[in-house]
Amino acid sequence: MTVFLTTLGLIAAAEMGDKTQLLTLALAARLPLRAVLGGVVVATLLNHALAVVVGGAALLVVPASVLRAAAGLSFIGFGLWTLRGDQLAGNEERRVGPPLVTVAVSFFLAEMGDKTQLATAVLAAQATSLLPVWLGSVLGMILADGLAVAVGHLLGRRLPERPLKIGAAALFLLFGVLLLGARTASDTAALHIPTSGRPGVGEHIQSEGGTRR
Repeated sequence: MTVFLTTLGLIAAAEMGDKTQLLTLALAARLPLRAVLGGVVVATLLNHALAVVVGGAALLVVPASVLRAAAGLSFIGFGLWTLRGDQLAGNEERRVGPPLVTVAVSFFLAEMGDKTQLATAVLAAQATSLLPVWLGSVLGMILADGLAVAVGHLLGRRLPERPLKIGAAALFLLFGVLLLGARTASDTAALHIPTSGRPGVGEHIQSEGGTRR
């Protein structure tokens, strides 16, 4: 549950003011709301499943200490990326049929290589179970984009981007520092493991001599 809630909160915060959220708002201004939200759900399920698989595969081939350091540096980079902000290009929308398909394809392609997808992969590489990461990231994206669309439709205004970006960046930076700090602490502890409990060379010889008759 902790992994699920952590992923949900981090991805939801990161999506605020992100390129894919701007795309969702632009699509919601021209297409039916149901098709927009449905397309976002489909695209996020597929896209973040790919991210989780990549992150889980990295866990199998890369040592945990190296992953922890890479994750810490990645989160710090995501924090700086969030502060810089994203710009929505004019050709993000892909008209490929019905509105739901148009939204799903456009959102999927826009999310490829985006910081929320990369953050999901990094979180998956740190987790012992991949399902909570996948579900948390998908729900975080849906909540963030759904909230932005709802506020835009109901109030005719957008969420305050600057405070949300600062909050998301602070979360990323905090996670990055905590991961790097945890790695440093574990490395320091490994260097100070007491050796008194380990049998010495003399004990090995004595033991072998005692067993030989």
